Formats: sequence, C-alpha cells, structure tokens
Amino acid sequence: MDTAELLRVKEEYERYVGKKILFIIFTSVLIIVIAGISATLGSYPISVSEVYSIILKCLVSHPESTKESIVWNLRMPRILLAIIAGAGLASSGAMTQGILRNPLATPYTLGISSAAGLGAAIAIILSKGIFVGKYVIVGNAFLFSLIPTFVILALARVKGATPETMILAGIAMMYIFSAVTTILMYFAEPEAVKSAYFWMVGDLGRASWEMIPTIFVSLLICFILLMWKTWDVNVMMTAGDEVAKSLGVNPERERIFVMLVSAFLTASIISFTGTIGFICLVAPHICRMIIGGDYRYLLPASALFGGALLLTCDTIARTILAPVILPVGVITNCLGGPMFLYLLIKRKKEYW
Repeated sequence: MDTAELLRVKEEYERYVGKKILFIIFTSVLIIVIAGISATLGSYPISVSEVYSIILKCLVSHPESTKESIVWNLRMPRILLAIIAGAGLASSGAMTQGILRNPLATPYTLGISSAAGLGAAIAIILSKGIFVGKYVIVGNAFLFSLIPTFVILALARVKGATPETMILAGIAMMYIFSAVTTILMYFAEPEAVKSAYFWMVGDLGRASWEMIPTIFVSLLICFILLMWKTWDVNVMMTAGDEVAKSLGVNPERERIFVMLVSAFLTASIISFTGTIGFICLVAPHICRMIIGGDYRYLLPASALFGGALLLTCDTIARTILAPVILPVGVITNCLGGPMFLYLLIKRKKEYW
C-alpha cells in the first residue's frame, strides 16, 4: 500500500471517528437544552435563562425563593431521574443486543421487567416484602428482577451460554412472571390492582433527591464495567464466537458478565421508576443507524440519546394533557413504536 493510499485510509478513518464523536457531543448538548425547556414547563411560569441561573446558584447554595424551590426541589429531581434512567436502560439494551447478537434482545425481553412487576404487585397487593416502610415496593421489585437473570445463568451453565439459550430462557421467564402477576391481580381489590398497574406502566412522579445518588452510582459503576467490555463485544459481533476465541476472548464468560451487569443496572432503575418500555430497544437501534455498530462509541451515544429520549417523553407526559400528568411509560410506548417503525421503513441500507 503506497503513501497516498495510506493517507486516504487515514482520512476516511478520521471522518468515521469524527462523525461518531460529533453525534455524542450533539446528544450531550441536546440533553442540556431539553432539560432547560422541561424545567420551564408547569403551572408556575419560569424562563429558560432563569432556569439555568437557578441551577447554577443552587449548586452552591440552598434555594431561597419560590422559583428556586420549584425548579430545584420539584422539577430537577424528575429531570435528572429521566436522564439517568434513560441512559441506564439504553446502555443495558445496547450491550444485551450486542452480546447476544440479536436486535430484539433487551433486559425486558429477558424477563426482568415482568419479574419486577410481580415483586411490586406482591408488595402493593399483599403488603409483603423483604424491606419495610417506603422501600417495600422498591426492594421487592429489585430482588424479583434479579431472579430471571440467575435462572438464565443457571440454564446457561447447564446448556451452555449460547445466545439462543439465554433469549429463550428469558422469554419463558417473562411469560411465567406475567402469568403469576395476572393471577394475583385477578383476585385483588380494585384499588390495589389500579396501584399495581400504574406502577407497572412506568412513571417518574416518585422522583426525589433522595433516590438520585443511588441510581446515579449504579449507572456510573455499571457503565464503566460495560465500557470495559466494548472491545470484546465488537469482536463477538463482527467475527463470531470461534474467531473471538482465537483472539483471546471467552464468549461464554463475556456473555455472563455483560448479562449480570446489564441486569443489575436495569433492576436498579426500574425498581424506582416502574417498567418503562421501548427506551432500551429504540435508543440503541437509532444510534446504530446513525453512527454504526462500533460499541466504543455506540454505548456512550446510546446512553446519552436514551437520556434525551426519556426526558423528551416525560416532558410530553407532563404537558400534553396538563394539569393531568400521564405515566411516561404510556408516552414511550405510543411514540417509540411508530417512530421506530418509520425509521425502519425509511432506512435505505442494512445497519445491523
């Protein structure tokens, strides 16, 4: 290969990387803009410039005026929860799709959401749980959401950690937990059923500053662990298991590790928010359509885009029928499905 050819390849690679970095920067700015707009919307009118100045002031001091209290204590926890939850769900979805080499594989299709729903239903309907007080629903949802993961990993150890085994085991778990939840709700009181169903739809109305550090630390730790495995996922996605083994990658061990981290991240989020759907499926696919399947860039891009997408959906949920606030899970399902279908129809080339 001559010097001119090397320079051409180098330029193409720099454009390839530059496009990805530009998209990541764009989504970061998009989150800041949407957050500012979202904080202005509500029964108490506040301008965008006031929102940003209040946020900067409250970072170093306590809110004093009514406007500052509304922005910092009421609106900011919900906005931050939307960003963190969206980033975590999208990250889990992207890595699960990659490690199982299946465009439909997400922590939700592996039974985690239905198991969390059963745990929450038991806490709401039967008032039974491992924890007591205000953490009974969160604790039940978190512990139950981990059950499908360990069942899938046990089956994978017996049958081998193949993508097919994990996906089919997850679907089986999803139907089992959904059936038990349906039976439980069928014999429950109407008010308890209503509360359980509202939780399972997914909502950010329970957001508070108290829960933000817990979810953020879970996201930060799990995201670092997932970024550590992006090279291995790239190899397994593009070359397959046999070539990956020749390059020093253990496919079974990597699948189990990524599955555990993704499941823990998803469980830590939905135990607080309920089962918010479509973010973990739609966000990674849209990012893959735009910047390709290199997980070194796809994972952070999916996380940022997932945060922006969930924040947008929550803003719509708060304002579309104001003063009535819809559960954000309804908006993600209503917008996510048609939007994703439109993108698939308009896409001119294969991206997976």
